[in-house]
Amino acid sequence: MEGRCAVDTWTEFGFLRASNTPKVKLVVGTHVVVCTGDEEVYVFNVQDKRFAAVLQFPEGVVDLIESHDKHLLVACCSGVYCVDLQPLLVRPHGSSASSDPAELKISSEFCVLGGRGLSSLLLVGPLLLTLGQRNTSWLLTLYKTAQQKQPGSYEMLRSFSLPRLSPVSQGSAKTEHTRRSLLICVHSGRPTLPVPSGSHLTHRQFGIEPVLFKLLFGVDAALAKSPVVIWGLPDGRLCFLPLHLSGSQIRVLHSLEQPVAFVGASVVSETDPGQAQCLVAVGERGRVVLIRTDRSGPETGGSTAGFAERCVPGPVKCCCVDNNRLYYSTGSDLLTLNLLGSSGRQDAAVQIPTSLNVCRVIALAVHTCNEAGEVQLIGLSDRGTLSGIKLPNGEQEVGMSKLHASQVGRSVRDLLSAIGDICERASALKTVIKSQKLTLKRLNQVVNTCFLLKSPEEHLPTEEKPIRCCATVDWSRLLLKDSLNLTCVLENSSSCTLERGWTLCISVCPLSCSPVEAESSNFTFPILNLSPGGALEVSVPVAAAGGAAFPLTVNCSLAFSLLGVLEEQELESFAGLQSSFFTFSLNSLTVDWLHALQVIGPTAAQRSRATTDAVQAFLSSRQMKRRQGPDGGGESSAVYSACVWVSLELLRDTLRTRMLGLGTSEEESASISLSLLNWLLFESHGGVKMGRRGDQDGTSSSEVHARSPNEATVKLSVKEVNEENSVKEAHVEVQIESSSVAAVCGLRHAVLRRLQSLLAMVPVETAAAKMVQISDLKSALQRAEIQQSGISEALSSDVSSAQMNPFLLDVYQKLRENRLLMI
Repeated sequence: MEGRCAVDTWTEFGFLRASNTPKVKLVVGTHVVVCTGDEEVYVFNVQDKRFAAVLQFPEGVVDLIESHDKHLLVACCSGVYCVDLQPLLVRPHGSSASSDPAELKISSEFCVLGGRGLSSLLLVGPLLLTLGQRNTSWLLTLYKTAQQKQPGSYEMLRSFSLPRLSPVSQGSAKTEHTRRSLLICVHSGRPTLPVPSGSHLTHRQFGIEPVLFKLLFGVDAALAKSPVVIWGLPDGRLCFLPLHLSGSQIRVLHSLEQPVAFVGASVVSETDPGQAQCLVAVGERGRVVLIRTDRSGPETGGSTAGFAERCVPGPVKCCCVDNNRLYYSTGSDLLTLNLLGSSGRQDAAVQIPTSLNVCRVIALAVHTCNEAGEVQLIGLSDRGTLSGIKLPNGEQEVGMSKLHASQVGRSVRDLLSAIGDICERASALKTVIKSQKLTLKRLNQVVNTCFLLKSPEEHLPTEEKPIRCCATVDWSRLLLKDSLNLTCVLENSSSCTLERGWTLCISVCPLSCSPVEAESSNFTFPILNLSPGGALEVSVPVAAAGGAAFPLTVNCSLAFSLLGVLEEQELESFAGLQSSFFTFSLNSLTVDWLHALQVIGPTAAQRSRATTDAVQAFLSSRQMKRRQGPDGGGESSAVYSACVWVSLELLRDTLRTRMLGLGTSEEESASISLSLLNWLLFESHGGVKMGRRGDQDGTSSSEVHARSPNEATVKLSVKEVNEENSVKEAHVEVQIESSSVAAVCGLRHAVLRRLQSLLAMVPVETAAAKMVQISDLKSALQRAEIQQSGISEALSSDVSSAQMNPFLLDVYQKLRENRLLMI
């Protein structure tokens, strides 16, 4: 193209916001309607070069079109407004050309249609079509002009829904809302429906040759002369719908795989100037699709619809077409593309775009296009400048060999710049694809882990679970205060890796309280990378000395947050996702009185550990005296005890089963008591072990002195009892002694829990699995009945609480003396 464009600046609006989508429309003869994407719509008189009117709407304008009765239909996000422009465009008599434009504030009285998420408008004869987004779908609604004289009255006929896909662009989530859909209408041959005065191209209605129409939309639509609506979407789809066919459905014509920037028709037929021979679709990243008739000849079955694709330098900000040329702007340059090629034939190869040396254009419209080849465009720049762009006369296509050297250099620079832009976009796209692949890989790992945690294997024993928790407890001293700490170890024996997004949650609460009443302590530990076979060790404070109710339940669980894999903007695109946080229970641990013991040594001759202990003992003695009262009643300072008997043969079989190095000889029977004591204190029970200090490897004595969690001194002894002249078999006695009733009860409960787990592992063939002596059982039951009757009489009589407490304590001690042998 020889020469340069002549740009005539008409007016300036000021800088436009980048998030808006401006539009330039030709309406009412020489007037241009400019929509900047804000609430204002400007009507500009091209002939007088002045503003004729300014319309202020209650919200941002997304589309506008001229109706058949010279009204302006304006679509906002929440409705369609109808404005009569004729009174605004008539200049008052005697007013000068420089007078201020008419201003009109549009209120809800101008609203003729309500809606939500509207993005496009189209008039096809008496039908008004609106396209908008509703939640997860696109909604195309058809309205018909009501049979009234009042303008702007419409009644809904029907609507069509199309699922909304995620946009194919790699921009931020904000840009998705700024992209708009595009609506056009095509007819078979010349349009027969009435349209506003002016070019059909201006009002987005095109007539295409009947052969191409039949090939694209079917014989039924061609025979019925049905107009077909085509629209382009931000996800790249080109969809169509015949309007006058009963039972017609939305179908996809093509996909550009990038947001659609323009849909139109061009390449006017020489025999019938009212018909176009080609549909044109342009994507935002430079993909151009020409849809036309491919006349391959009788040997291949006749004509078919051909889809020719090519890429031009992008990104494409705006487009428009005349008879056979496509004009588009990349923001940095305005280019033209000859759709016929250098030979002037429809099937010729499309040429390289030619620069028109106009920059910053973000909205385009064709103003004039005459037979002499004169073309004038209207352009709106991102700086808010409205200009007339007149293309040079006598344009001619020439080969590269006939171009001037300066033009060749400029073309090479343009090509290199385009290649650089493509390489930059390809590199960015490759980075995004790599990031998405990594995200999918991590999500797949997360899904596999979730299935593993929710599989039927979750009912397996704790030690057999692929992902489990175990713990040790130990006392520590800080600032003269003792505290019990729990060291929890998360073991990953599965084939999955726990990466960022996973969190280990630990909840500690007393077992004696209900979940509603209990005041639990919760701890969370983020997991960065826990590979298969690895372990994560964390420590949490369980209780302070004398300040906890044992036993304690420790609930371990794994929680996963999708924010560890996806960004917050990406999560918003998942409309059906109820929560981004998922929790999976692992296992529960129990910390009882035996776990919380502080072993002092094998003898009772222990010195006071600190001055604070002496002060505490003194305060405790004073509290005891106050409880006793002036008459000396109340609790005594006696030592309480409880015993549990276990069959010696049972212990020999079960402890040997646990591979503690015990045999069946007489020498091993002598060490059974020591082995049982070590097993009670230092083996794992309920998933928790007592921590050992230094090189401590169990105790070497069958008698242990310790401090309980309530700071009372406890004596725990195990001895073998073999009474002569007794029908009872040899057994082992576990005895608990302490001045604290709470310590005796809690420790006895802990011992029974451990022995119950031991009984569950008794071999079937063991000799210890025999019946309990009936006589012992009967006598024990008789003694229990006597004590129960005594309690009933005491409760029925009027006895004070000071007298009742010693009585109940005495009954408790007598019941503990009814020792039943565990066999």
